[in-house]
Amino acid sequence: MKVELVRVNDAFHFEGSGSSEVKVHTDGSPEIGGHNAGVRPMELLLMGLASCSAIDVVLILKKQKQDITDFRVTAEGDRQQEEDTKRSPFRNIHLVFKFTGNDLDEKKIDRAIALSMEKYCSATAQLEALATITHSVEIASA
Repeated sequence: MKVELVRVNDAFHFEGSGSSEVKVHTDGSPEIGGHNAGVRPMELLLMGLASCSAIDVVLILKKQKQDITDFRVTAEGDRQQEEDTKRSPFRNIHLVFKFTGNDLDEKKIDRAIALSMEKYCSATAQLEALATITHSVEIASA
């Protein structure tokens, strides 16, 4: 896998692309001179984790004929500064999987999420070495 970042302005705005050729914009915070022209890098890490798992879950539930009319994942991470550095990695990450649909089977949803988190999602495997990753589920009828 390979990605490329290209600096867009004289501050911290970058345009990234990879094999999908879709452009993603990142930027620094206004406090350091950024212009809110893209997501922050640490937000992008949470988005990567959430979308990796979300793709797995949708694939599994489609095979099980679950009628999902809306699906959202919220990822929230707690960061902790490392001693003698400016680095603040995530130490705790919580994902909330929110489903709306017709006759959704909670056991199938729980199993799909467990399979993603424990077997399929490479982003989970990457991040769980440094952060505790937990999740919860919300299910509503359509």
